[in-house]
Amino acid sequence: MTRTVTAVGRDAPFKEVARILHEWQVSALPVLEGEDRVVGVVSEADLLPKEQYHDRAPARFEQARVLDDLVKAGAVTAGELMTSPAVTVHADAPLSSAARTMALHRVKRLPVIDGEGRLAGIVSRADLLKVFLRADEDIAQEVRTEVVNPLFPTDEVRVTVQQGVVVLEGEIGHTRMIPVAAGLARAVEGVVDADMRLRGPHRRPGPQRGRAPAPGTGDLTER
Repeated sequence: MTRTVTAVGRDAPFKEVARILHEWQVSALPVLEGEDRVVGVVSEADLLPKEQYHDRAPARFEQARVLDDLVKAGAVTAGELMTSPAVTVHADAPLSSAARTMALHRVKRLPVIDGEGRLAGIVSRADLLKVFLRADEDIAQEVRTEVVNPLFPTDEVRVTVQQGVVVLEGEIGHTRMIPVAAGLARAVEGVVDADMRLRGPHRRPGPQRGRAPAPGTGDLTER
């Protein structure tokens, strides 16, 4: 996340919000109250109705459908413009959780809050993509430490990573752990995919016991 965050208070005037969005080249701003607690988010989309309905009112049959936009068109402060409650993510949440939240709510920027609801930073789509710049060697080390060593402590499992794709190879004691290993490997930040080339213990065919002789065969020893 980015810790240097531009935010506004509830009482920030419309034109100040527009100026800050333009100067900082951001699409949305957290709205703060009290001890830096995030109470909402104001975005470029929240400002557009002011221009959209600047010189005309919607037709009567449209008014019910665009009621929220009409309210924003008459707004003069950030508190009146903002979307509340704000969609946020906690500082200790993994990036995968932030990505799911952003996709679900279709937002480009997500305020990051601490345990008290205070603004701690902001995470953007660009921040989420930065994890894929992580070095393959760093990914491999984390997979060994966090996935292979706990799941296969007595097995010989090789870990290689190329262009973010993790490959696990070797013989393991229990094949039921393969889906678990694949899921955990894919959850490591920066991993593009996981290729499981793991196999169960090799069993050599032993002597077959207890089989009845085929018809027409048996002990041909002369009596």
